[in-house]
Amino acid sequence: MKDLITIGLPSKGRLKDKAISFFDNKGLKIVHNKKERNYFGTVENKSNIKIIFLHAKEIIQRLGDGTLDLGISGLDLLNESDKNLRDKIIIKRKLNFGNANLIVAVPDDWIDVQTIADLEEVSFDLRSKRNSRLRVATKYPNLTNDFLISKGVTQYKIIPSLGATETYPFIGSSEIITDISSTGKTLSDNNLRVLKDGIILNSTACLFYAKKKAAKLQPFLNSLG
Repeated sequence: MKDLITIGLPSKGRLKDKAISFFDNKGLKIVHNKKERNYFGTVENKSNIKIIFLHAKEIIQRLGDGTLDLGISGLDLLNESDKNLRDKIIIKRKLNFGNANLIVAVPDDWIDVQTIADLEEVSFDLRSKRNSRLRVATKYPNLTNDFLISKGVTQYKIIPSLGATETYPFIGSSEIITDISSTGKTLSDNNLRVLKDGIILNSTACLFYAKKKAAKLQPFLNSLG
């Protein structure tokens, strides 16, 4: 179909529910296709709109390669992507859900470490006493590197996190972490605290679209306000 519009929405959780509500409020009622394991949906009375439910990270990838026209995902995931991918995606608008901060957190018992500047001291300490670097566990290596370097922290090593990043300092895999946090409860439950100047990014859900599809999408984008 020539005028087909393909929209990627998060496949689970509150982000999925809020994304569906966003379109619902614009008069676009999303209907699940039960036969296809819920990965696909349609919009009532709009045969030219196709909905695909994907992992939020994959939505960014698919917008970048043009297989999706529009999508709802997180600003953090866009900003973590490589520049050549970011350049292919336009933020139509920030949405009023999915708010969370990407933060730097340290163990509660690091009493002398309150700010990012204190981290530089710790890192030099580790270097001279143990001949090791300060290890930072994260799922956001690009944003973490940019932030720490901009703050003058240089003696560290990124440890890629595969899940439950907040456990890494307590299983000996890292000294500190950077992670996405909406309420801070998971951090405090795991005896971690955010540094006073440790907010890397204020993230939120956004409506994105593929840059190369801009002309085709303009009438539809205008209808979303």
